[in-house]
Amino acid sequence: MESCGGAHFMARRVADLGHEAKLISPQFVRPFVKSNKNDFVDAEAICEAASRPSMRFVKPRTEDQQ
Repeated sequence: MESCGGAHFMARRVADLGHEAKLISPQFVRPFVKSNKNDFVDAEAICEAASRPSMRFVKPRTEDQQ
């Protein structure tokens, strides 16, 4: 998931459901955007970035840290 305003909240909820949530900083997703920005293109870029073995992920913040 791209790290944005509500991403940390959503990552905590996803983790509560037993899944692993990984956040990617938007600056690391941007190089993978191939055309005009829209939700579909953003999703493709996030998937491409997340599949890279060297990708650095952002640790979701706790409620206290927000």
